[in-house]
Amino acid sequence: MGESNLTERPIKAFPGIGEKRAAAFYKLGVKTGGDLLRHFPRAYQNRGAVKKLNEVRDGEICSVIASVGTVPKTVMLRSHKSFSKFVIFDETGKATVTFFNQNYLRDVFHVGEEFRFFTKIRINGTKVEMTSPQFEPVRMGHPLPDYVPIYGLASGLTQKMVSYTVGLALNELDEAPIPELLPEAFRQEKGLPTVRDAYRMIHRPDTAEDADTGKRYFMTEALYLFSLGIAMTRETRRRKTGIVMKPFPLTDFTRALPFALTEAQERCVREIFADLTGGSGLLMSRMVSGDVGSGKTAVAAAAIWLTVKNGYQAELMVPTGILASQHYEDLEPLFASFGIRTALLTGATTAGEKRKIKAGFLSGEIDVLIGTHALLTEDVIPKRLGLAVTDEQHRFGVAQRASLAERAGEPPHLLVMSATPIPRTLALTLYGDLDVSLLDSMPPGRQKVDTFVVDESYRERLNAFIRKNVNAGGQVYIVCPAVEETEEDPDELWQGGEIVDFFTFADMTEKKKKKKSAVRFAEEMSAAFPEFRVAYLHGKMKQSEKDDIMRRFADGEIQILVSTTVIEVGVNVPNACLMIVENAESFGLSQLHQLRGRVGRGTRKSYCVLVSDAETESAKKRLDVMRSSNSGFVIAEEDLKLRGPGDFFPVGDGSARQSGEFRMGLTSLCDDMDLLREAAAAAGETVAADPDLSSPENRFRAEAVRALFTLNAEAMN
Repeated sequence: MGESNLTERPIKAFPGIGEKRAAAFYKLGVKTGGDLLRHFPRAYQNRGAVKKLNEVRDGEICSVIASVGTVPKTVMLRSHKSFSKFVIFDETGKATVTFFNQNYLRDVFHVGEEFRFFTKIRINGTKVEMTSPQFEPVRMGHPLPDYVPIYGLASGLTQKMVSYTVGLALNELDEAPIPELLPEAFRQEKGLPTVRDAYRMIHRPDTAEDADTGKRYFMTEALYLFSLGIAMTRETRRRKTGIVMKPFPLTDFTRALPFALTEAQERCVREIFADLTGGSGLLMSRMVSGDVGSGKTAVAAAAIWLTVKNGYQAELMVPTGILASQHYEDLEPLFASFGIRTALLTGATTAGEKRKIKAGFLSGEIDVLIGTHALLTEDVIPKRLGLAVTDEQHRFGVAQRASLAERAGEPPHLLVMSATPIPRTLALTLYGDLDVSLLDSMPPGRQKVDTFVVDESYRERLNAFIRKNVNAGGQVYIVCPAVEETEEDPDELWQGGEIVDFFTFADMTEKKKKKKSAVRFAEEMSAAFPEFRVAYLHGKMKQSEKDDIMRRFADGEIQILVSTTVIEVGVNVPNACLMIVENAESFGLSQLHQLRGRVGRGTRKSYCVLVSDAETESAKKRLDVMRSSNSGFVIAEEDLKLRGPGDFFPVGDGSARQSGEFRMGLTSLCDDMDLLREAAAAAGETVAADPDLSSPENRFRAEAVRALFTLNAEAMN
């Protein structure tokens, strides 16, 4: 089949894949046979649950094996659409089957032939009805699979096409050179299959247990590779020496602050100062994890102050231009009081100003440079960089942190700030390359945000509450889980099908409910509140558009902002007093807590309303945790108990992926903290024996780690 190496073969070299289909596969991240094998099913349909026609119940999803009883009759409608209808039967009864706009089916279904039909059953009086079921012919010697994989799709692809192409790759597995990345002893200890058997189990399971075993293999592999990268980075850091700074009294800095540091802030600053001035000379790599509003910026400012006092420069990188501007407005006056020169560099900075700022940073005229990804460009060169700070750590990958650090002549100390409270035990595993400081208390005066959980029956009262708050001078965030009206697969994925293994059926039922879209909901809000200014915001918009809308919202020009979770990392809008989250069951607890943190930043009494029609106990329990607690660390611990560590992994958000974000795949479903620890321990043993993964047996592991972290060789060594 063309080129011999299955894993490296271009996807368009597979039969039936032309340029258009190849482009569709590219959208899924599938460019080679190896990518295809790792395009795992998102779920499975249990078509092996076969019932007799006299056993089926209204609304039930199941399979029926029945014979065609009448010739399909097609009726044309005025709208140029059509429907085809015929009768099927088994020994217990009969049913009516209807298909829409599929006239060719009269040449498929012949009287007397037997098929397996799979769909949601409708019972109308005494009549059993099926609408557009999935169907397979029943033939002697050709057993039908009980579990059918469901793949993520892009426009131009169907389930049959993806499944067929995956099948071609599976047929070549035995001859293909596919390395085993898990250590043999660890794989056997965990009772896992070989990598070839794992591919077969996850793509073509004979049982639900097969699918679970396949999933567990690749989840373990991903955790192991992630842990390898962390262990290698940690080992590299242990060999690096850093700048040793002279100590200065913290009181020299705090006297300039308009507030007193909390005990937690002082503890974090002492830990950072100890790293920077420590006699060991080791390079600092520390993460400060704290709740929204816990005062991370003041901690970073203290570290920057000490760095500049020692004659070095500092950089502060944040994910958005508007957030960079806000940091600059807050910090520039503070630093100026010490004679520290600060500049702001973002995508919105004019070309002339950029040249001036870059020249000033190179000459040492600028002490502190605050900016976005613009700081990562090769021509942003410091004279004497002593400290690199990144805010919103989860938005930047290891490679970006390395890029920020490696443009200096000598490696600077690294401080990363995370507004996602992470349980310490998990943080030490996920961010093992970083020391961890916790800001586990809030500054006095920070408002408690009252949280309510309501369903759609409260819509009128909720709209009245919106009007009341805006009329009183406040502003409102409304967050929706989707951008457009529908983000379903092109074919009817949920037309019928019990989903097994990756999700419980009840949870998947919640997932497939129609999600509110920011674009459509903004239109509805504009119609409901014609007297107010409403705007929408989502990640697919240009950065300049997003920044403009956020500035207008911050300035009070926009009163109701409908958004996706892009505002999770947003500006400080003290006037915003109401956060409404639609389809709240769609979000993780830590994400909901981040969204809630957008309000309660000023003097206004603030509220968070979680709107959900969720019916499952797990969803209700999670939302109740949000209602009863305002502590990010408590919520994070509950999230870890209820959903496992998967939600805390640094993954891309499905939009254009930034270099350094992790695509952990199945680990987003990881619910096993013990497995994470065991994978980390196995990775530690591998790196202890071969710190650079330079031995022949580790060659493929090293390549896989670099691919996972999207690092080049220089960043890894």
